[in-house]
Amino acid sequence: MVWLMRKCTRCGKYTLKQDKCPHCGGETRIPHPAKFSPDDKYAKYKGMMRSLKE
Repeated sequence: MVWLMRKCTRCGKYTLKQDKCPHCGGETRIPHPAKFSPDDKYAKYKGMMRSLKE
């Protein structure tokens, strides 16, 4: 089992709970970015998505 801290999307507090925030009951997400690799096969697609968001 991977123990990563999670962050509540509603209140912004950190927790180790996986299903919901113990403070407000909101959804939790992993706030850590994905691992960086210079040989990223999907870098072209990530750049295209960034340009579409702007």
